[in-house]
Amino acid sequence: MSRAPDTSTPAGAALALRSTATIRTRAQHLLARARAGESVNFAVNDAALVHAARTVAELSRARFPELRMPYHSRWRHFEAGQVDRAAQLDALLGPVDAATRARAQIDLALVSVLLDAGAGADWRYKEASSAQTFSRSEGLGVASFHAFVSGLFSSDPAHPLRVDAAGLAALRTDRLGDAFQVGEGNPLVGLEGRAGLLRRLGQVLARQPEVYGTPGRPGGVFDAMRAANPMSLEVHDLLGLLLATLSDIWPAQNAIDGVSLGDCWQHPDVPGDGLTRGWMPFHKLSQWLTYSLLEPFEWAGMKLHGIDALTGLPEYRNGGLLIDAGVLRPLPPDHATRTWSAGDVFIVEWRALTVALLDEIAPLVRGELGVSAGQMPLACVLEGGTWAAGRLLAQRLRGGAPPLNIASDGTVF
Repeated sequence: MSRAPDTSTPAGAALALRSTATIRTRAQHLLARARAGESVNFAVNDAALVHAARTVAELSRARFPELRMPYHSRWRHFEAGQVDRAAQLDALLGPVDAATRARAQIDLALVSVLLDAGAGADWRYKEASSAQTFSRSEGLGVASFHAFVSGLFSSDPAHPLRVDAAGLAALRTDRLGDAFQVGEGNPLVGLEGRAGLLRRLGQVLARQPEVYGTPGRPGGVFDAMRAANPMSLEVHDLLGLLLATLSDIWPAQNAIDGVSLGDCWQHPDVPGDGLTRGWMPFHKLSQWLTYSLLEPFEWAGMKLHGIDALTGLPEYRNGGLLIDAGVLRPLPPDHATRTWSAGDVFIVEWRALTVALLDEIAPLVRGELGVSAGQMPLACVLEGGTWAAGRLLAQRLRGGAPPLNIASDGTVF
C-alpha cells in the first residue's frame, strides 16, 4: 500500500491535489453545503436532476441509436463534418508499426487538446479540403489537425507528422494565428495564451528525456506507460504521469511555494489537510487530454482499466447544462451580466458542483437507457451525452452562448 502524501510540504500537497479522489471528495463537500442552503453562490434543485438526465438520455439515443457511444475525446472533433481525419492521418503515416502510429496520434491529440479552450463566439475555420466551415471545439480540432499535418509543431521538415520540443519552443504566435485563420474579422480568444502554453510545453518536454525521449515528443508517454505494462493501461496512472510531468506549463499563479498546481483554485470552504486546505483541484484539460489519449492506446492493442477513476469535465457545456436544466440556480443577481474569471469563488464552486453532479446524473442516464456502467462508463455519458445536451440547451436559450461570461486566457475554458 502506498503512503499518503505529506501535505505539510509543497511537493506532497501538490501530489495529493493531483488525485481524482481528492477532486471528488472536495466537490461533494461543496455540493452538500449548497444542498444544505449554506452556499451564497448556488441553490440546488434536486427535482430537476431527473429532467436533466432524461434530456441527456434522449439526446444520447438520438445520436447513437444502438447506444454504442464512443469516449468523449478529441477524436470526436477530428470527425467534424463527417470527415474521418484519423484515417487521413493513417494514410499520411503510411505502413508503420503500431508504436510509431500511436506516438503520432498522441502528439496530435496532446497539442490539439491544449489548444482546445473556448474559441469565442466570433471565430471560424474554413477547411479547404472539405469546403466546410467549423467553429468552437470542432473548429479548433480541425484547425489543429491541419496545423499538425502541415508540420507546424515539428522542428524537422523531413518529419512533419510529429510534435517535438524544439518545434514548440520556437512557435511564434503569428504563425499559430495564421494556421487558425485569425484576422481582424476572425478573432480567436486567448491566442497568445495558447501559443505561450505550447512554448512552455516545448521547454518542459526538453527537460524530461527520461519520459519524452529525444527530441522530446508528447508521444513518449506511450513508451513510458508501455514500459510499466506492455499489455494494459491503468487510466489514473496515465493522468498522474501527465500531471507530474506537465505541471510547469500551467499558469504560475496557482502554486504552493513555487510548486505549480495547474487547474487548481482557492475556495474558502474547501476542507483539507496541511497545505491542501482551501484548494479545489479540477485538472480539466489534463483529464480531457487523458480521455483523448485512451483510443491511441487501445488502437495499439492495450487494454484499459479504471476509466471511471477520471471525473466529469467541469467546463461551460457540462456546467451550462446544469444551470439551463434548472439543477443549479446561481444566486448572485448579476451572475448573467458580470464577466467572471476562472479564479473567482463563484466559478470555482460552479465547476466543483458540476463534477459532483455529473457523478449523480450518470447512473440516472444509464437507468433511462437500460445500460450498465460497464456498457456506458462516464466517458461515454459525457459524449452521449452531457456535453452535447449542454450545447443543445445553450443553442435554444442563447444562440449557443454559455450561461455565464468568463474571461478566458485560453488555458482553462
